[in-house]
Amino acid sequence: MSMALENQITVNVLFFGGAKDIAGTSSLKLSLPSPATLSNVSETLIAKFPELKRFGRSLLFAVNQEYANPDLNLKSDDEVAVFPPVSGGSCDYRCPDDFFELTTETVDVGEVARRVVLPVCGATVTLDGYARKWTKDRQTDYLVYEAYEPMALSELEKLGAEAHKRFEIAYVGIVHRLGRLEIGETSVVISVGAPHRRAAFEACEWLIKELKRTVPIWKKEVFQDGEVWAEGEGMPDML
Repeated sequence: MSMALENQITVNVLFFGGAKDIAGTSSLKLSLPSPATLSNVSETLIAKFPELKRFGRSLLFAVNQEYANPDLNLKSDDEVAVFPPVSGGSCDYRCPDDFFELTTETVDVGEVARRVVLPVCGATVTLDGYARKWTKDRQTDYLVYEAYEPMALSELEKLGAEAHKRFEIAYVGIVHRLGRLEIGETSVVISVGAPHRRAAFEACEWLIKELKRTVPIWKKEVFQDGEVWAEGEGMPDML
């Protein structure tokens, strides 16, 4: 092996949402001089795909399914995910009754709402999010959701764990649909059971807000005259 090859690393880059459209591919292999940081990857990709600069500081990066800082040192075969803000601290706690799922099938709201019924609970609050017809006076034909699936599931579990710390609840269930959705079809169901309804309401509202902000799931709105990726709020503050 030549010295040049010995002094390089190769990382696997994945693109999602609007970043995938700009790159024109969902993945590529990128070779860099060693040592290399995530910042080096960012600079190389922006030089290769200048349109990525339109995202500015809100362009997000994850390494091996975890949000990462620019100065993180990389090694060969690391997986680097690149994405705009999601169409938006970890905890080891996981309630055995919690469930978190991604599916391309139609979501049965009633089944999700009543999947877990615990004797300790006095209320279950369920949020049914579905595709709407109008966005800022523009008529939507249909939606397309995509996700960085392994990381999305991991982030959903972290949200569930954090919800248990913040609210007096017994369980959390979240099911999110991926792929094409027609108007009126359910995109996400959040079900929260608690001894008292107020905690369930508060947890449900917090969960949908944080899901849109931190979980790597993106929504494309398709109109008769074009399409656009909905963009979220930028880098999560959990780093």
